[in-house]
Amino acid sequence: MPETADQEPLLRLLHSGAGAGALRRLLDTHGSAGAAVAAGAESWRTHGLESAACAAIRQPDRDLLARSRRWLAADAHALIGWRDADYPLSLRDIQSPPVALFVSGEPAMLWRPSIAVVGSRMATAGGRANAGAFAAALAHAGLCVASGLAAGIDASAHRATLDAGGATVAVLGTGPDIAYPRANRTLMADIAAAGALVSEHPPGTPPLRPHFPGRNRILAGLSLATLVVEAAQRSGALITARMAAEAGREVFVVPGSIHNPMARGCHRLIREGAALVESPGEILDTLATQIANLADIQRRTLQAEPSDCACPPHWAEQPDYNILWEAMGYDPTCMDELVLRTGLTSARVSSMLLALELDGQVAVEHGRFSRRRVPPRA
Repeated sequence: MPETADQEPLLRLLHSGAGAGALRRLLDTHGSAGAAVAAGAESWRTHGLESAACAAIRQPDRDLLARSRRWLAADAHALIGWRDADYPLSLRDIQSPPVALFVSGEPAMLWRPSIAVVGSRMATAGGRANAGAFAAALAHAGLCVASGLAAGIDASAHRATLDAGGATVAVLGTGPDIAYPRANRTLMADIAAAGALVSEHPPGTPPLRPHFPGRNRILAGLSLATLVVEAAQRSGALITARMAAEAGREVFVVPGSIHNPMARGCHRLIREGAALVESPGEILDTLATQIANLADIQRRTLQAEPSDCACPPHWAEQPDYNILWEAMGYDPTCMDELVLRTGLTSARVSSMLLALELDGQVAVEHGRFSRRRVPPRA
């Protein structure tokens, strides 16, 4: 990732140990990480930073900073801050949004309509098969499949999505460079190459137990809905489902045998009001309107002029769409190349590609975009 002016001060804030709420307030007051760091200790304390955090901003741990710098210097690595235009809109409304996201892969994946597929690490063969079948069908329908890179249901959903040529996002409870479990290292690399890995934790952060509920809140927040496939009574998947429901998102559950202990958490969710589903089509039918509304909301948010005027009803009336259309041919092209060709931000390009895809004008395969062989609608 090319270094931006705000990258270094944002890293200093993230490595200070200050709470996310205090850092968001500080960034909102000053408008950028650079201005927030330059504001000085009095402003830091006013916004709730404790003395140790203030000292860490003044004199950051050089080893930690160096590790983050090295990671960000590699290709396809990015840091998205709370005040950045590329920060996913879906995360802004969750409880305690992350101050920043470390992303390996394609950051624009975080803007695509996604379904979280979660469940037991100790899944049965049938549970893994169900997770794979649902994930593949959702991917074929054009949805991004998000999960947590855990063993069992998570890994099955990610792998099935990749095998179907779909988009998948893995939300990590570790730093973006740490494979957990280690057996998923190859899967992790494959997701980074064709989708995205995302973490709120800096490179080098080990798998600590308190980080995983936080991972689940991001996973639930990024997704239009959460699908639970096999979950025991105390499964972490139930945390994701609860957070999704609290954020006003749909929760779907695949039922299981009454003799399967890995299904008891699923049955509990159904009793509490989650929607029982037996096929991916039921999910797609329920979410059809939300997907269309999401595209419209993101388009309006990202393309609004400084006056905050509403977007015209047809994408072709927007000059940026014509720029993007001219930059994109019939040969599959990656997001980074389209950003370079157009000179637009990745968030803006992502939003327009989503609208074009939903409009049937753009094809997406393995994270690359191309025109369908029809002219853009006037």
